Amino acid sequence: MTLSAGTRLGPFEILAPIGAGGMGEVYRARDTRLGREVAVKVLSAEFAADADRRKRFEQEARSASALNHPNIVTIHEIGVSAETIFIAMELVDGRTLRDVLLAGPVPVRRMLDLGYQMADGLARAHAAGIVHRDLKPENVMVSKDGAVKILDFGLAKLLKEQPQDTSNVPTAQATQAGMVLGTVGYMSPEQASGKPLDFRSDQFALGSIFYEMATGKRAFQRGTTAETLTAIIREEPEPVARVSANVPAPFRWIIERCLQKDPEERYASTRDLARDVRSSREHLSEASVSGVVSGATEAAASRPRQRWLPLLVAASVAVAFAAGALVGRRLARSSPPSFQQITFGSGTIHAARFAPDGQTIVYSAAWDGNPRKLFLKHPSSPEALTLELPSANLLAISSSGELAIDVDCRNTHPSVCAGTLARAALTGGAPRDVAEKIQDADWASDATNLLVVRDVAGKARIEFPIGKVLYETSGYISDARLSRDNKRIAFLDHPFPQDDSGVVSVIDLQGNKKVLTQRWNKAVGLAWSPSGDEVWFTATDTGANLSLYGVSSSGSVRVIVRVPGGIRLQDVARNGRVLLARGGSRVATLGILPGDARERDLSWLDYSFVADISTDGKTLLFDEEGEAGGTNYTVYLRKVGTPVVKLGDGAALALSPDTQWALAAVSSPSLALMLLPTGAGQPRRLEFQGITPAQSAVWLPDNKSLLIAGSAPNQGTRLYLQSVDGGAPRAVTTEGINTAFPGYAISPDGRFVAVVGPDHRGLMFPIAGGSPSPIPGLADGEYPLRFTPDGRTLYVWKRDVPAHVYAIDVASGRRELWKDLMPLDPAGIERISNVVVTPDGKSYAYTYSRQLSDLFVVEGLK
Repeated sequence: MTLSAGTRLGPFEILAPIGAGGMGEVYRARDTRLGREVAVKVLSAEFAADADRRKRFEQEARSASALNHPNIVTIHEIGVSAETIFIAMELVDGRTLRDVLLAGPVPVRRMLDLGYQMADGLARAHAAGIVHRDLKPENVMVSKDGAVKILDFGLAKLLKEQPQDTSNVPTAQATQAGMVLGTVGYMSPEQASGKPLDFRSDQFALGSIFYEMATGKRAFQRGTTAETLTAIIREEPEPVARVSANVPAPFRWIIERCLQKDPEERYASTRDLARDVRSSREHLSEASVSGVVSGATEAAASRPRQRWLPLLVAASVAVAFAAGALVGRRLARSSPPSFQQITFGSGTIHAARFAPDGQTIVYSAAWDGNPRKLFLKHPSSPEALTLELPSANLLAISSSGELAIDVDCRNTHPSVCAGTLARAALTGGAPRDVAEKIQDADWASDATNLLVVRDVAGKARIEFPIGKVLYETSGYISDARLSRDNKRIAFLDHPFPQDDSGVVSVIDLQGNKKVLTQRWNKAVGLAWSPSGDEVWFTATDTGANLSLYGVSSSGSVRVIVRVPGGIRLQDVARNGRVLLARGGSRVATLGILPGDARERDLSWLDYSFVADISTDGKTLLFDEEGEAGGTNYTVYLRKVGTPVVKLGDGAALALSPDTQWALAAVSSPSLALMLLPTGAGQPRRLEFQGITPAQSAVWLPDNKSLLIAGSAPNQGTRLYLQSVDGGAPRAVTTEGINTAFPGYAISPDGRFVAVVGPDHRGLMFPIAGGSPSPIPGLADGEYPLRFTPDGRTLYVWKRDVPAHVYAIDVASGRRELWKDLMPLDPAGIERISNVVVTPDGKSYAYTYSRQLSDLFVVEGLK
């Protein structure tokens, strides 16, 4: 059916045809309501006549329309006019990627930029549970300013009848000769074989597009449809390096990984695929384009596929060092270091230490979404030995080979896990419990005494030996390590309980503290240098990609090495060998807002932390704390049906009951709380008298007062009642309350606050003053979230993976599981950090952190 100019489809007036595809025809049209031009896709008559397919189309199209990403074409409306089904969508002023490819291989810089935009948009859709199924250059638009827009998300599976969970494999009747040049040429092996599909099928299609962008030829084009399908299932494309030598090696490896026949060999998360493309674009394109890539690297790219995966990150690092662009000043005057990858799983390296021989390695890791386990590995051995010990985090190895481990630990702060400290022999045997709720530990050189870190009465403390307190802070402590002479303790001192910014500090055995560095935006991983004259640590000024630094006792800081994608220091041996975990971390938010039928990705950029949700669920407050968020983070507001709005700098804390104000914490020039208007108005700085606020607060129902976590000099953390108009704060709780986000909840009438006290018991404090009452039914490790509208039920949650959310009757203590919160892909999920829920329980959101890393032994760092 062809529509003439002037035809009306609902509010859309047809202007001119744009093109046609397998689903129907596309027209330029005018939205008569808003006066804007849109693209209208009119579905074919055969498609529209099938009621069942129409229904499924509408369901899938509405899911796709919920996607909100700059690299995905926005669907404005799905409608029916005189039995004609149409989709009104964003009009892209540009051309298809197919048109771009007609000119041959895409220049490297443009290829990497277009590739990242496609991968990022695809990652957003996959995080929302939507698989494209028909990704090809014809479904990718490139605007005149170079922006990528992907079309037809989630709609391809509706093109023809098919059994549930199977692909639309072309048959002899359904396939035409021209289809070899389109859909068929970009199918994954599982799709071509009629097997079930998931997001990794789209990765294969994306790899085929990348191959064509890089080489100017299609990866699997053959003379007939049958031959093309056979090639996809059984054959390998010609190596990219052989066809086009100027393509950066890391991008070639990305293409090869995407084109693996076995879906398990592709990326466990499309976000990680996008991360690798971005890393290639930002760090390696200049070195590769200028011809610095060595012949050895070219040879590595042509090795059999089964060999390159274990060498991916190591070779990438080697290329970076060969280019001389990413090393510290000392390394620039010497030979580049060597990197040997020793783990190859899909998951997270949590801790790793050298055994006393300086060669054998013990590490704790969580692979493929399973609990943490301890492994023993020698670099010369291809396999790691699983130690017969409980699920635990490795803390330290003594000079006699005894392990200090944290059994059944739970996240308490970023990158910190608290559990039962136990001693275990490296040779095996049952561990012996030593102390409860320990976050970190290190052995003294006598292999008898232990340094420990733990939270007590709302403060983090260092004890050495156990029981002797050397230092306390209202923030938290990580990576505490004894010097080789046992006279000093180096550690990362984090001022805020739920933020991984921090400084490198050293204390002596009398508790005298010296701060060695500035406050870093993110700091995790620390050890003494081989000679003991420096402290080595991994940190970053902005974003989330860590580099390795050294700092002397006088505070002189130097760069040791920078690596694309970021690293985390695990251990340094006396012989100079270093253990580094390399990988990428991403923080994302999932949830259900009004109108959503299922969980969808509510993230905005790369590190989206949800902070609060309005009572009706229509407004979400969050911040960005990664590369895109900047040094001081950035606060955003998401309202259902409207674009995301930037409110200002800071860490988001709480949304006022009337949604007119967002509370945020800013740290420059000093820590303060700011009121940011969500509409018209000016930011306001809140003034405090006699207390230091923490990054934790909640509004009272009156819209005029706040409960703010803070501490008076030499006191533990309490909740204080503070008017937004100023005045003196009044203490509401005792010292030592736990402020783990969100940590506490206000009753609907504003009379009580539910908190977790210093003894880990749930308590209900009267806000007007008085003695607290216990919260029956609150289990150890659970935190209050929100009351139901009648105040009789309290939502609580535990920081497990998955996060278990219960509804507790506050009178009887009766518990009922409300929901388990967990992303569909469990690989690398470190923690679920933030949870918000509406009083009626119909809308919610939660933030999770994914860390996919590999362990390397590095030699030659100085």
